[in-house]
Amino acid sequence: MPEGNQSFVTEFVLTGFPGLHPEYQGLASAVLFLVYLLILIGNVSIIVLFATDRGLHKPMYCIMLNLNACDIFFSTTTLPKIITKYWFKSGKISFTACFIQMYFVHYLGSVNSFVLFIMALDRYLAICHPLKYPILIKNSTIIILSITAWVVAKAAPLMLVIRAYPLPYCASNTINHCYCDHIGITKLACTDRAPYGIPAFIAAMIVLLVPLAFIVFSYSSIILAVLKIANLQGRLKTLSTCSAQLIIITLYYLPRSFVYLSSIVGIKFSPDIRIVIIMLYSLFPPMVNPLIYCLRAKDMRESLTKRFKRNTVPQKAQVTAICN
Repeated sequence: MPEGNQSFVTEFVLTGFPGLHPEYQGLASAVLFLVYLLILIGNVSIIVLFATDRGLHKPMYCIMLNLNACDIFFSTTTLPKIITKYWFKSGKISFTACFIQMYFVHYLGSVNSFVLFIMALDRYLAICHPLKYPILIKNSTIIILSITAWVVAKAAPLMLVIRAYPLPYCASNTINHCYCDHIGITKLACTDRAPYGIPAFIAAMIVLLVPLAFIVFSYSSIILAVLKIANLQGRLKTLSTCSAQLIIITLYYLPRSFVYLSSIVGIKFSPDIRIVIIMLYSLFPPMVNPLIYCLRAKDMRESLTKRFKRNTVPQKAQVTAICN
C-alpha cells in the first residue's frame, strides 16, 4: 500500500505486560503508582534542597538537576497511562497522543544520555586536569552545556515523529508495550518498515554510543590518574568524588547496552521479559538516583542533616515548652 494519508487507525491500545494475569493487574498498578510516587518525591526533594541551600550551587549538582528534571518528566510521560490501564481498565490512547508520548520518550532519553556525557566531562576535568577545572567548569558553563543538551536532543526524536506520523496505519492498533515508542508504532504501519527502522536505529546508536564512548574514555583516564596517586587514602578519596556518578551511569547504560547487544547477537526474549527489562532500566535509575546522591555525595548528606536538625530542634523545643 502506498504511503500517504490513508490511516484508518484513530487510537492505539497499550497491552502493558502481555502475560500478566488479570488478578495481578491491581497489584501491578499499585506497584507502578508507588514507583511513580517515589520518583516524584525523591527527585523533587533534591530540587528543593538545591534551591534552598546555596552550598549546593556547584557544577556537579547543577548537572544532577538536569537528571532530576528529566526523570520527573519521563516518569510523568509514561507511568500515568499504564497505571490507568490496570487501575481503570483504560489502555486506549488517541492516535495523536501516542505520537506525542513517543516524541517525549525518545527526547527525554536523548537528554538523559547527553547529561551523563556532561557528568563524565565534569569528573574527567576535575580529576585528570584539576588545575584547569576551576577555569573551564563553572555554573555558567554547566548551564550553557545543559541548555545545549536539551536543545540538540530535540532533533532525532522530531525526525522520528515527522517520518512515522504520516504512515498508513490500517491494520492492528495494539502496541505490545507499556508506552508508545518508535518500534512499537512503526511495526503497525502497512508499509515496509526498513526505510524508517534503519535511520531510527542509527539515530539511537549515535545518541547512546557517542556519549558512551566518551564516558568509557573519561573513566578509563580517571582510573589511570587514580592509580598514579601513591597514597591509598588519596586514591579512595579521589574515587569517592565520582562514585555516585559512576553508579548512575552504570545503571543507565549497562541494561540498555545488554538489550541492544542481545538483539545484535540474536538473543531473543519473550514479550513479557523484554517489556519488564525495558521498564526496569527506564524506571529503576530515576527511583534510586536521589538515594545514591544522598548516600554518596558528602555535600548532599550534610545539607540533609542540617535540614533535618533544623526541623527537629524547634519541635523538641515546642514539646519541652508544653511540658513545662
